[in-house]
Amino acid sequence: MKKYVFSIDQGTTGSRVFVFNKNGEILASRYKEHQQIFPEEGWVEHDPVEILQNCYLLIKSILTKTKISIKEIDSIGITNQRETSIIWNKKTGIPVYNAIVWQDTRTAKMCENIISMNKNDLIKEKTGLPISPYFSATKINWILKKISITNKSDLLFGTIDTWLLWNLTGGINGGIHKTDVTNASRTMLMNLEKLEWDDELLTLFDIPREILPEISPSINSAGFGLTSLDSPFGCEIPITGILGDQQAALFGQTCFEVGDAKCTYGTGCFLLMNIGTEIKISTNGLITTPAYKINNEKTIFALEGSIAVAGSLVQWFRDNFEMISSSAEIEIMARKEIDNGGVYFVPAFSGLFAPHWNSSARGIIIGLTHKSNKNHVARAIIEATAFQANDILKTMEKESKLIFHSLKVDGGMTSNNLLMQFQADLSEMEIIRPEIQETTALGAAFAAGIATGFWEKDATLKHLNKQSKRWHPLLNPTKRAKLIKKWNLAVEKSKNWLEDD
Repeated sequence: MKKYVFSIDQGTTGSRVFVFNKNGEILASRYKEHQQIFPEEGWVEHDPVEILQNCYLLIKSILTKTKISIKEIDSIGITNQRETSIIWNKKTGIPVYNAIVWQDTRTAKMCENIISMNKNDLIKEKTGLPISPYFSATKINWILKKISITNKSDLLFGTIDTWLLWNLTGGINGGIHKTDVTNASRTMLMNLEKLEWDDELLTLFDIPREILPEISPSINSAGFGLTSLDSPFGCEIPITGILGDQQAALFGQTCFEVGDAKCTYGTGCFLLMNIGTEIKISTNGLITTPAYKINNEKTIFALEGSIAVAGSLVQWFRDNFEMISSSAEIEIMARKEIDNGGVYFVPAFSGLFAPHWNSSARGIIIGLTHKSNKNHVARAIIEATAFQANDILKTMEKESKLIFHSLKVDGGMTSNNLLMQFQADLSEMEIIRPEIQETTALGAAFAAGIATGFWEKDATLKHLNKQSKRWHPLLNPTKRAKLIKKWNLAVEKSKNWLEDD
């Protein structure tokens, strides 16, 4: 009898592997960080081999220490940091360059050149995305120009899901080269209407079609492939669910109805709202993206707003200023003051994402006076994430013509009760946190299990998604308006910093 679903959650700062039982409970989990590589200002890279090895170690550790029988594993789901791009040699299995991470801005000038060619409307209409170094297309172009290889037919491209899938299913000995619609949509190369690679965009970015993976539904009953005998599982197990991390969190939060929304507070911060089967291209700086696709059913789409720096801002403060020894301590520090003392922190370390999309913005701390202290700065750091999320929420309300009364939240930062209360206060809505905060991994597991019949989508999953805590708005409306006004002033000050050089 099949009892468990494995979920591989490969994120920006580390990798996690989970085992979920039939009740949607975590039987076991393991985590391992990987190195963050910063070769130059604005450049962010990962070692794909290190990521793969870490995932293998985590899988082996769980199998060894839990004594789970391989025969009890129903299926495997994969979720991943999305736009991060890898190109490798299919004959050797060796990457030709480090993975270029979604945060990386090295291709900002390339994007500016494409914008100057008046291609912005074309790309937005075809892909739902603005032209930005955030997405994979310009990263792929950069790597192809960087490496010295004449026979590009030996190369394969993939986001992290494809890299893991290819290796788990055999690698150089017949690995499966596929991705799902959610990850493919983040390349700036997939046509949203057709769910296929777009020839006009491939020509624009000078990317050969043959290096790209096959695009499949996110929940795939036919399977993406079977793990190979030389994989850490040591036998054939179907990989039946693949979702980009934020879509996986949306799925894990069971946001199956139009208007359902979630916000994941992790390294970055990502807010998605289910908009149903109709493609709606944003005119207010949001992204239109596939939320998920189940087999041959109609694709469900979402509006998305992305924040580059959220939890990573707390880590930055911890590591560079050494005033706290753990990220959790920032809440204790911030609670020593009743408010931010007029201090605002705009963490535009690599530019601003939605709804501003200003890649030349840079981080600023503003509003400092003689009375300002480290506790005010700590509070401003926490509040920065809520301010950025609120910008997206209000833009989403404008775009969808819906008023949010509640928001489902997940991710590591939701353990910060001060942040959650401030988000409720600022956004004037109820904030709902689930019992299982690892909803990204849960969503990937749900996707895999639905594909095999291990779970039923609506009846079972909504029952399994239990809530643990709610926050209600308490802030005076006048105070709220003043805070938002000052935040907007700070954001404007941060923009176009690089143009002043």
